[in-house]
Amino acid sequence: MILITGASGHLGTAVINHLLTKISADKIVALVRNAEKAKALKAKGIEVQIGDYADKTSIEKAVEGISKVLLVSSNSNDALTEHKNVIDSAKDAGVSQIYYTSGARNENVSESKLGPLTDAYSTTENYIIDSGLPYTIFQNGLYAETLPFFIGYDVVNTGITFPAENGKASFAKRDEMGKAIANVLAEDGHINKIYKLTGALSYSFAEIAELLSEFSGKKVAYESPDPKDYETKLKEYSVGEMDIWYLTLLASIIRNDEYNVVSSDLEELLGHRSTDLEIYLEDTFIN
Repeated sequence: MILITGASGHLGTAVINHLLTKISADKIVALVRNAEKAKALKAKGIEVQIGDYADKTSIEKAVEGISKVLLVSSNSNDALTEHKNVIDSAKDAGVSQIYYTSGARNENVSESKLGPLTDAYSTTENYIIDSGLPYTIFQNGLYAETLPFFIGYDVVNTGITFPAENGKASFAKRDEMGKAIANVLAEDGHINKIYKLTGALSYSFAEIAELLSEFSGKKVAYESPDPKDYETKLKEYSVGEMDIWYLTLLASIIRNDEYNVVSSDLEELLGHRSTDLEIYLEDTFIN
C-alpha cells in the first residue's frame, strides 16, 4: 500500500492520477485534511484518511499497514515539526520506504537566502537520511505553473516587474514532476537516491521577457525594482500579506541564483523529453 500525503493538492493530485495508470486504486491511500476534498478521491476507488501533519495521532493512524509513504512537503511555518511527525510515524509503523518532495537548489551559492524554506529542504532531507529509513528524495525545481503568480497573465501587455535582477531559475511542469514521482513509486528500488526534477535549461526573467516578445510580436519589458519598492507596490495593489511574503522570498532566492539548477533526472524518470519552458510560455501567455 502506498500513502500519498497532500493528496488533494496540485502535486499530490498529479501523482495519484499518473499512479492510477500503473497500479490499481485499492493499492493507494490518500491523506487529506478536508473531508469535502476526499469525495473525488473516493469516487476513484481510493481509500482516504483524514489527517494533518500537525496532528501526529492522525498520521499514526494513516500509516498503519502502509509500505511506502510519499511525504509532500508542508508550506507551514512549522514545516520541520510536521515533517518529523510523518517521518517518525512511518519509522515506528515499519514503513519500508519514504519518498520526499524537497526543493532543488544551487549548492555552489556561498550564502543562502532560503531562510524558512531551509527546513523544507536540507533540514528535512538530513532528518530523513539520519532516520535510517530507506528513502528517495525528489528535489523539485520551480513549477512552470507558478510563473503567472510571479508575472501575471496579462504580461504581454503589462511587461514583467519582478525583483530577480539577472538571477536564473529552471522551471518544469508540475504534472510531469508528478508523473516522474509516480513512475518511481510504482516500482521497487530507487533506495537512498536523490533525484533532481528540474527543467533542462535555466532562464532569467529578462530572457523570459525576450521569449514572450518573440512569441507575441510585442516588446515585453522587464524591470527588476528595488525589493522594498516592489513590496510597497504590491501592498498598494492589495496583494495579500502571505502572497507578498512568498513573492519577495522567492524573488530573493532567484536573485541569489539558488534555483539555477538543471538536471536530466526528470527526463530519465519520465522516459521522455520534458516540456520546454518555451512551449509552456507560448501556450499560457500567447495562445
